[in-house]
Amino acid sequence: MRYGTLGDSGLLVSAVGLGCNNFGGRLDVEQTRAVVDAAIDEGITLLDTAETYGGDGASELALGEVLKGRRDQVVLATKFGNGNSDMGYGPAAGAKGSRNYIKIAVEKSLARLKTDYIDLYQLHTPDPVTPIEETLAALDDLVTEGKVRYLGHSNFSGWQIADAAHTAAASGRAPFISAQNHWSLLERDAERDVVPASLHFGVGLLPFFPLANGLLTGKVRRGQAVPAGTRLAEPRRSGYVTEAKLDAVESLIAWGEEQGVSLLQIAIGGLAAQPGCSSVIAGATSAAQVRANAAAGQWQPTDDQLAAIDKLVPPPAQKS
Repeated sequence: MRYGTLGDSGLLVSAVGLGCNNFGGRLDVEQTRAVVDAAIDEGITLLDTAETYGGDGASELALGEVLKGRRDQVVLATKFGNGNSDMGYGPAAGAKGSRNYIKIAVEKSLARLKTDYIDLYQLHTPDPVTPIEETLAALDDLVTEGKVRYLGHSNFSGWQIADAAHTAAASGRAPFISAQNHWSLLERDAERDVVPASLHFGVGLLPFFPLANGLLTGKVRRGQAVPAGTRLAEPRRSGYVTEAKLDAVESLIAWGEEQGVSLLQIAIGGLAAQPGCSSVIAGATSAAQVRANAAAGQWQPTDDQLAAIDKLVPPPAQKS
């Protein structure tokens, strides 16, 4: 496994991370243990969860159980403030990025994770109500108290990344060092403004959905039905599989066969090689998937191969 720093920080993370959204929901504690065991065996250190994953903190609870006795072997990242759930805290907790909400949420996460500290604490989605100054001040307090070591955000736009960076610098607060955004070789919109902003402000990118909801695993090919029970089969993703995406998948597979690399290697290794990418967060429901993801991340494309990938799945045009 390869390791690098997360943004302009001293936090080392594995080139391939483990998304923990299946824990506590699709996977019970023992199934979670098998996946985490495999991840640690493969050298994966970055484990990414959230207070909402699995429902009502179930993913954090499962992780807290399986990490007993080996907490310090991983970089434990979690998120707070998902707008789709109030976690039962009630209106007295305030808006999702408020001081009140953060103070409640961090204590709940620490208890569920059975740990004294969180390595990377991330705002799950921008809060349109709370000023970023208040959010940063509350998070800076947690860093000072030792409950949190580094700060990150998720789903920020380029201007929000810039605004948060300027605000932290002007106030002397601990800055965000990571940005978790939707990014894959099939969906490269993050390269329009999120990636440039992150590079400029020293923020490391942590792509989620790097396998395009499973399309970049090769499990869905032209003329094949979407397998039942997969993410792509969920009703909310109806219409996600398009002819253009299937064309891109077929092109990548054909090119990979010429190069002697698999589609999974292209999807993970190719994304990990993009400027600004610190760790590719891939979910898994089995030890075998974890091992495959870790192995795929070891492929390091040459400059010529990256240029070829850009021709097959072009990045967005940059504004002049």
